[in-house]
This record gives sequence, C-alpha cells and structure tokens, in this order.
Amino acid sequence: MATKTTERQGYFAGWTPKKEGIIAPDERLPWGQTIFVGLQHVLAMFGATVLGPLVMGFDPNTAIFFSGIGTLIFFLIVGGRVPSYLGSSFSFIAVVITASAYAPKVFGEHNPNIAVALGGIIAAGVVYAVIGLIVMFTGYKWIEYLMPPVVTGTVVMVIGLNLTTVAINNASVSQFDAVMAIVTVLAVAAVAIYAPGALRRLPILLGGVIGYLIYLLFANAFGYGTAIKFDSVANAAWVGLPHFTAPTFNGNAISLIAPVAIILVAENLGHVKAVAAMTGRNLDKYLGRAFLGDGVATIVSASGGGTGLTTYAENIGVMAVTRIYSTVIFIIAALVAILLGFCPKFGALVATIPSGVLGGLTIVLFGLIAATGGRIWIQNRVDFSKTRNLITAAVGLTIGAGMVSVPNHNVNFLLTIGNFSIGGIGVATFSVIILYQLLRERKPQPEEAVTADSAVGLDPAAETDVGPEAEA
Repeated sequence: MATKTTERQGYFAGWTPKKEGIIAPDERLPWGQTIFVGLQHVLAMFGATVLGPLVMGFDPNTAIFFSGIGTLIFFLIVGGRVPSYLGSSFSFIAVVITASAYAPKVFGEHNPNIAVALGGIIAAGVVYAVIGLIVMFTGYKWIEYLMPPVVTGTVVMVIGLNLTTVAINNASVSQFDAVMAIVTVLAVAAVAIYAPGALRRLPILLGGVIGYLIYLLFANAFGYGTAIKFDSVANAAWVGLPHFTAPTFNGNAISLIAPVAIILVAENLGHVKAVAAMTGRNLDKYLGRAFLGDGVATIVSASGGGTGLTTYAENIGVMAVTRIYSTVIFIIAALVAILLGFCPKFGALVATIPSGVLGGLTIVLFGLIAATGGRIWIQNRVDFSKTRNLITAAVGLTIGAGMVSVPNHNVNFLLTIGNFSIGGIGVATFSVIILYQLLRERKPQPEEAVTADSAVGLDPAAETDVGPEAEA
C-alpha cells in the first residue's frame, strides 16, 4: 500500500535518519547504507546510459559524466523533492541518427557530425525547459488533458518500435554476431528471471557482461567472428578529462530534433506520477520543476558533448523493489557517475563491446520500451472498444514503426514542410495528440478522467498499489 507521509516545508528537503522500513524522500538510511544504495542506482542506469550514446556515436564517458551533472541539476531545481536519476534518453536516437547522417561501419564508432546533433538536442532542451516554466506558472492540468493514457502509451510504444531497425542492424553485422545477439538476449532474460534477489534488477548490465565474456571466449580463443582488441584499453589513461565537443546550430537538425521535447514531457509525466504513487505524496506541484530540471540538464549535457537526458524508469524500478525513496541516494549516484567520466580507460573498455552483444542488448531494451507502452494502456484501463482510442493508437503505431531511418542504407523517412522536418517519433507523437483531441468525446470517459500514466505498474488514482512493487 502506498505510504501516506507528510512533506517538510521549505525549498529543499531535509533528510531525517531512519534505519529500517520505507524510507521517504526526505529521510535517509545511515551513510554507509546510503552509499551502497547509491551505487546500486549507478548499476541500474549504467547499461542504458552507456548503450544510448554508443548507438548514436557519442562518447560513453562523456555521456556518463553529464548524466551525473544532469542528475545534480535536476536535484537542485526540484529541491530534492522528486527522487530521480537522469540518464541518456533513447527518444533522441532516431532523430540524431537522421540529423547527423550517422552510418557507422563499426558499431559505436565516433559520429563525425556530433556537433550538429548537439545543437538540435540543445534546442529540444530549450523547448522542454520553456514547457516546464509554463507549467510552473499555469499548472499541469493542460498537460494531462493533451496526453491521456492512450496517447502517452502510444508515444512510449512508438519510441521502441521506431528503433527496431537500429537493433536488428546491430545484431546482423555477421552470422556470428547474429548468434551472439541471440545468446545475449537469452543471458538478459535468464538474469531477469532466475538471478537471485537484487541482481534481477540488473539484467541489461549482467546480461551484457555474460554476452561479452562468451563472445571473447569464442572470438579470441577459437577464432570465430572478429577478435576483440584491447590495444586502446591498454593505451588509455586511468585518469583524464571527458571528450568535450562544442555544438553547432543547423536549422534542419534543430527542426528535426527539437520536437522530441514533447516526447520527454510525456515520459517524465509518467515517471513523476509513478514516484508519487509509490511514495504516497502528491508531486503534481513539482511537475513544472521536473520538466525544467530535465530541460536544463539536457541543455548543459549537449553543450559539452553529452546526450539528451531523461528521468530513468530503471531507477524507479529499483525504488519500487527496495522501498527506499531518499533523494540523497541520487546525489551519491551522480557523484559516482561523474568520477567514472574521468576514467578514459573505462570508456575505452566500453568501446570494445562487439556489435553482436550490443545488438542483443538493443533488441531487449527497445522491445521493453515498446512493451512499456502497452503496460501503460493496461494499468490505466484504456478501453480499445472505443473507436477513438483504437484509431489514435493504430495511426500512431503505423507512422512510428514505418517512418524509420535505416543506417548504412541511406534511407531516411521524414515529414518535410518547407525547412521544417521531423522523423517518425515526432510525427507519430504530434499525430496522436492532435487526432485524439479531434476524436475526444464531449463527456469525458473513464480513461480520460484518470490522471497520467504509470511507468512501473501503479495506478495513480488508486489508494493501493496494483503493480509488481506491491509484491516486493
């Protein structure tokens, strides 16, 4: 059952020491346990935060560094009221690949047009921050009106479906890579289902490690596929600055990437609602601050060569299992991420991950994103016997799955009006928002009356938990 607690007054949350039970956002465990839980959150975000930049050709060290910086910025802007970690957003992948014409010969190689993509990400961050300011001054109800569960669920599902081509391309570089992608998928599934205790919360990280070690054994010892070379790891320094890159601003890239801000709003809205349901606190008054914090963090990240950022469902899942919502743990996690950013040897090791292993990880991750969209529909009881819901979802999914960019094949599907171009995710997002409003009935139906979606299986309108965390 959700915990009903009282918030402290003031801008920043203080942390009352507490040794056991449910730990509220303004409480904390003893410092030793707090540091341990913070490290667990680093592990939870690690796989996706590193994988995102590799898919786009960004430097993973820089992305990790700015994920820490962004999390601290978010913490300051929300006053420590909303427990969240900010990591690499997958919503940017398709539009960044298109805007930068990124077609790597080897998966994960440096994107030569990263500066152009960074300018577009900054523009998205500015739009996102402006939306946050508007919500702060006008309230959040209009966001919920524009984005009921059928819309947010469709948008989330579209993100996963639009990226499927990237995943399959990664997995099919060679026959051996295809086999290793399957092995990696099975490893991820095995960890998620059969691993003991908290290890089940780290399927991407542990599954990736298992896939990597199996690839290393068969490629380097038995001669299958392409052997992993560690020269760059040996030559890299243990301590050094991240690779910073200055952005450049291109009109086409900006028009393509900036609309992603709308997707991030839908994503963050669901995450805040999920945390509110878990903690038993009404966080609606912090939605504007959360949008602003995420937007400013994205601007700062892209200004130095990092990816666009978003609140992470992986870390929300960890909170659901541990029942530890203290915001101080995210300061610990952020500081650890910043330290990792100053280790070039770490970045060089990440760059050795072969395409087949990364392909398997992306198949799972992008599929999970798509499946989460369906989960949003189910948890919010979206009624698909209603034609308007069915048509809205159908149109959005078809556009999002069909308008994909195919790396290495020079195939880009964009909607271009004058100098304004947007890719499949953007077109699908705007289509479902507009279409739903056109089809909306005059008298609100039950699913329209339910507040925004839940990212981890909670019904925000209910008094009790209905998701997997209720069983924790």
